[in-house]
Amino acid sequence: MSFHPDLCRNESEVESKLIVSYLLPALGYTPDSWHQEVAFSSIRLDFLAFAIQAVPFVLDANSPLSVVMEAKSPKQNLDRHLRKFKRYLTKLQVKYGVLTNGKEMRIYERVGEDIHLVFQCLGQEVEAKIEEINALIGKESSQHKQTLDSPATDSNLPPIRDQSIPEQASEEIPFPEDLFPPTPSDPEPVVEPTSNTKRNSTVKVIAVYHNKGGVGKTTVAVNLAAALRKKGKKVLLIDIDAQSNSTFATGLMKFLFEEDDNLKDKNVYHILETGDFYSVSNVTRQSDNFNTPEIDVIPSHINLIEGQYKLNQIGATKGRLVTKLNQVEKEYDIVIIDTPPSRDLYAEVALIAADHLIIPSDLKPFANQGLPSVIQFISQVNEFRDMIGKEPLKILGVLPSKISPNPKFLQYTFPKQKSVISATYHLNLMETIIYERTILSQCTNHTVPIGDQDIPEPKSILEYAPDSLSSGEFEALALEVVAKIGMKK
Repeated sequence: MSFHPDLCRNESEVESKLIVSYLLPALGYTPDSWHQEVAFSSIRLDFLAFAIQAVPFVLDANSPLSVVMEAKSPKQNLDRHLRKFKRYLTKLQVKYGVLTNGKEMRIYERVGEDIHLVFQCLGQEVEAKIEEINALIGKESSQHKQTLDSPATDSNLPPIRDQSIPEQASEEIPFPEDLFPPTPSDPEPVVEPTSNTKRNSTVKVIAVYHNKGGVGKTTVAVNLAAALRKKGKKVLLIDIDAQSNSTFATGLMKFLFEEDDNLKDKNVYHILETGDFYSVSNVTRQSDNFNTPEIDVIPSHINLIEGQYKLNQIGATKGRLVTKLNQVEKEYDIVIIDTPPSRDLYAEVALIAADHLIIPSDLKPFANQGLPSVIQFISQVNEFRDMIGKEPLKILGVLPSKISPNPKFLQYTFPKQKSVISATYHLNLMETIIYERTILSQCTNHTVPIGDQDIPEPKSILEYAPDSLSSGEFEALALEVVAKIGMKK
């Protein structure tokens, strides 16, 4: 059993290779005494370990022997997480906490309503110093035995107050704190009574489109829909991409075998195929354990590929989604359409139906070089919109997405990338920035064990990690979108 920091390239590998494979076993914690992804209200812990067997476990003021372990990406500065880490330990009355990004490991001790750094080493020193680490937080450590003998140590503590640890800047470059606004804690969702509640305002239709793949289009579409739903908006998400990523991400692809496919007979293709049958309400499904409240979804399917030739022969296809959305315009506040990364019929149908457009982009050269094609495509679509009496498509802006949070990148490269959008392509940038974080892929790839199989159960980021930076970014995006489309918050 050994560990080397070079094995950890992202947050997930810090969790699996440092904490699960090395640290917990080396400290004597057996699987029945530690738990992963433990949630308490708005707090979500990566790992919680106990010095006693804890199945089931109870966390209260009489169990300060617990150890919280939080893993971060090797690219992240640990100082930036201190305020949140302090809140975890003090709010939950946890005695010790491990904060690590693989390259560095720190142990903090809670003392009253504050935390003190009691151990620190580089990732490459963890093996050499494991005995010192074990003495502090090992399952059989004397520190834990002392705590067991005096469980009421903290019983006379004053009430916990929200205090912030001053964040230390990186030694090389000050971290741009304003780029990471604090996330509102534990937002209260407003649940609408039914899917058929009538509205006074006309539905707003937003397409999420770029002809370059891999820029976070689906991540933006599904999590923006979730954020808007939590703010009380009645949301319909339409997946019109044959890859069906939004359909999967909202929990509608539970089947593992073709014979169990329950989407092939009712999906977005059928909306476009005929004007007489398959209304929006016929095809719409509710997302499955994806968000609270859930969102309505028109799913996609791989059969869109083979059906495109037939639809191209039907002259009414391009305007059919417009017609069918008009039939339910009083039932929704916002419709979000996740589009294919192409200039095909499905992308055209989406942009014809939309009122507004968000263009997600990682701002890298290939994505930027695709923008002239996007602009040309919009011009082509606007000609058809004019023919059917629709106003030109309104571009809300280019949304920076999958942006690296690396401090040097943000200080030197990112400003240049942003300036290119307005100077060269004459497009506006949206104010919100969606950063590339491991947790965004974790929530989409979340599974639950059923028997001997792992069944997909993806979550929105606001459901999976409501206290995370990513969740805060999508809440900010929802507010920006609501303001730009002229809708009340």
